[in-house]
Amino acid sequence: MSRPTARKAAPKGEYIETDSGNKVSRRSAITGTANITLGGRTVIMAEVQLRGDLHSTRVVPSSTGKDVTPTAISIGRCTVISTGSVIRPPYRISRGQIHYYPLKIGDNVFVGPNCTISAIQIASHVHIGANTVIGPFAMIKENVKILENTVVPANMIITAGSVVGGRPARVVGEVGEGWGVGSTGGVGVGGGGEKNWVEGGDLRELVRSIK
Repeated sequence: MSRPTARKAAPKGEYIETDSGNKVSRRSAITGTANITLGGRTVIMAEVQLRGDLHSTRVVPSSTGKDVTPTAISIGRCTVISTGSVIRPPYRISRGQIHYYPLKIGDNVFVGPNCTISAIQIASHVHIGANTVIGPFAMIKENVKILENTVVPANMIITAGSVVGGRPARVVGEVGEGWGVGSTGGVGVGGGGEKNWVEGGDLRELVRSIK
C-alpha cells in the first residue's frame, strides 16, 4: 500500500493583510506591537523596524477607567513606510532615566527607503525622500516635501508647504499650489501601480498596487 502524498502548503505572500487593510511585510521587524497603532490601508515594507518597545513606562487612565500604557508609535491611514527604514520614538534623559515620548505620523505620508525617523510628529501629506534622517522631537507640518539624503536636526520645526533639503536641513523652496494633485507618478516602489499616485497626494492607489 502506497503512502498518501503530503499536501504542499500554500505559498505565503510577502504581506500579511489585516481586517482594516494594513499590509505588513513578513520580513519587517516590529517590536512592542501592543504599543503601535496603524490607521488602516497602511504599508510596512520589508526590513522596516518599528520600535514599539521604546515606550513611556508611565500609565494613564483610559475611558474605561483602567490604566493603560501610552501608544509609542501611531501611524495614520494610507501611509507607506519603505524598505529598510527605522521608526523609533524620541527620548530624553532626566535624572539618569530615559523617558520616551509618543511618535505620531499622519495620513498619506510616504517614507522612502532607508530612512531613520525619531520625530515627535509628522503631519499628513508629507513626502520623505530616501536615506533621510529626522532627528528627535522634530516636527513636520502638513504638505511638506523632504528631499533625499536630508538630515533634519533634533527639535527642528518644518512649516507647512515647505521643500526641505541639505545636511543639516534647510528650507529650499515651497511645494506650491497643486501639491498632491496631478497624474505623474512618484518614486516607484514596485507593484506596477505607482504611476497612479503623486507626491503629497492620496496614496490609496499606491497601497493597492503593493502586493
